[in-house]
Amino acid sequence: MTDYREPLGRAAKDFLAEAEEILEQLGGDLLALGESADRDEYDPETVNSIFRSAHSLKGLAGMFGFSETAELAHHLESLLDCLRLGRIALDAHSLSVLFDAVDVLGAVVRGVGSPGTAPPELSPVLERIGACVSGARKESTASSPAELGISDKILRSLTEYEEHRLRENIGKGRGLYLFHASYSLDSFDRELGELIDLLKGNGEVISTLPSAEGDRGNRIAFDILFGTSGGGDVLSGLDGLEGVSAARLGAPPAKEDPPVPEPPPPLRPEEAAPADGEGQARSARSVSKTMRVDIVKLDELMNIVGELILSHGTIAAVTDRMRSQGFSGLSVELGKAAKGMERKLNELQKRVMEVRMVPVGQLFEKMSRIVRKISREQGKRIDLRLSGTDTELDKMIVEDITDPLMHIIRNALDHGIEPPAERRALGKDETGVIRLSSSQKGNYVVIEVEDDGRGFDLDKITGKAVDLGLIAGEEGLSPKDILDMIFLPGFSTADRVSDVSGRGVGMDVVKNNISAISGTVEIQSEQGVGSRVIITLPITLAIIKALLIGTSGRTYGIPVTYVRETISLEETEIRTVEQKEVIQLRESTLPLLHLERLFAIGEVPAGGGSHAVVAGDGDRRVGIVVDELLGQQDIVIKSLGETFKGVKGIAGAADLGDQRTILVLDMGGIIAEATRGGA
Repeated sequence: MTDYREPLGRAAKDFLAEAEEILEQLGGDLLALGESADRDEYDPETVNSIFRSAHSLKGLAGMFGFSETAELAHHLESLLDCLRLGRIALDAHSLSVLFDAVDVLGAVVRGVGSPGTAPPELSPVLERIGACVSGARKESTASSPAELGISDKILRSLTEYEEHRLRENIGKGRGLYLFHASYSLDSFDRELGELIDLLKGNGEVISTLPSAEGDRGNRIAFDILFGTSGGGDVLSGLDGLEGVSAARLGAPPAKEDPPVPEPPPPLRPEEAAPADGEGQARSARSVSKTMRVDIVKLDELMNIVGELILSHGTIAAVTDRMRSQGFSGLSVELGKAAKGMERKLNELQKRVMEVRMVPVGQLFEKMSRIVRKISREQGKRIDLRLSGTDTELDKMIVEDITDPLMHIIRNALDHGIEPPAERRALGKDETGVIRLSSSQKGNYVVIEVEDDGRGFDLDKITGKAVDLGLIAGEEGLSPKDILDMIFLPGFSTADRVSDVSGRGVGMDVVKNNISAISGTVEIQSEQGVGSRVIITLPITLAIIKALLIGTSGRTYGIPVTYVRETISLEETEIRTVEQKEVIQLRESTLPLLHLERLFAIGEVPAGGGSHAVVAGDGDRRVGIVVDELLGQQDIVIKSLGETFKGVKGIAGAADLGDQRTILVLDMGGIIAEATRGGA
């Protein structure tokens, strides 16, 4: 058995990189299979693709010595083999076993990448797979392909799978054709491929077999069994194809001498086959132009780019000092070099960013599988509608947002969407709708999860908050304030605990995880109509632009995405409301926040600061009182490590070009605390 306590080695990393790609392909194919099976019509090639993925993963796991993964993939392969041979019906039960097996398979693979994590229990899912396989039936012999005029020679050449597909086409009443194609040895692979692609667009290619009939000299012939529900019109697209003839099956086809094709014209010298050495060199090259890169290496590369940008800032500052001290000639030349360096650095930063970006469609596909699994378990009908799948996000942000988004989806399924009977009673369609969308707005990506379910009961939320002692009453609370209570630790209004939700954990984790990547989350709801969760995320965390501020002799950075404006406090009347400083900013009251008090680093100096940075998160605003505005600068945020992980209000640290290190403020957390009165 694999020892999950061993440190993650090179072999495990190589395995995980390949296995993750296989699982992603397998999951997408399985989702497509489930959707088509619901319509009682599925592409057998999808089952074959899933079978190949399971087989590849089994071989990969066996090669690297991960026995649990190989064992489960082997049993999954057996189940898929029974499905593709028609021994097991593709119904709700077999699909449920397939989805559960793939989920466990993914957990086993993830366990390889998490040393110290106990592997999932395989026995339950292996027993379910075994029960399905043991109940497999033999192929029915009610319909005889021989009655259709197919020669015994061809029938004897069919594999078990091809014979099953032939019987399936017969059983569904599809038209069957036998194509005979003859091609030159020099071009048969390309021409046969074109014919197969053309046929696949109109039906199913059941079998492709070499044929001895009609061969002349340097030609090769094939017999192709083809099934279609398109009628005789399918043959119209084959008009003009040289060397191809077709006979409709269903009665013994008329005996016709196959057409004798004209010999191909001789090759011109420039078309002649290359010499052996040249041909081998050409065929040995890889067709793919892509390669897999560890995201850690991209992080290191981005850090180097960030350091170069800081070095450029230092050079620019030195240039300005040289100019002010009379070295005008040298400063001009150095300034030109610095400008050229800046252009190249910006281009390098852009290219590295492009490498890190992945479409959110990868994330949405995982959510699709979760929706399908839970909806089947709860007996709910769900129409999941996806949009904006091409929107791109930093790979690391996609990974960090996966669990929070999964919590939100599960809550929408469990708490939001009503059971079919309840929806009918309310005059709603039995099928609930969940919309998962994404769009880019400036340097941010907005992901929305919307459902047409119950919505949130504000009275119930308020009553629960009173019972927990969080508030004395609902007086003065806006609907937004009430909905924000859902993000408090341990808060839940669920009447029952389910396997999906209701334990009072999840939404506080959602908010914390999203805030940790400088994102925000907001809930909108209308009772009886539905709810919407809006997640706003930065496109990347690698390099950001920050506003540098000075207060009490210290320098901090504020991500400019939070900065709405800066104002002068010298001519602004500061008032005190409930022992908190506020100012009147146009039509609204803006609370003021002193960093000295927030971080308990000293007394607020008399007269406060001379400026305020108006920072915003959604429709919430707060004024950060500062002494100086030091300008904007590109910075690379670095983690403070596990020791300072729990420090509130700090997102990380950054090095400046003058060798100083500053703290970067977690504005999402600060604004949330300040607007709740916690500051």
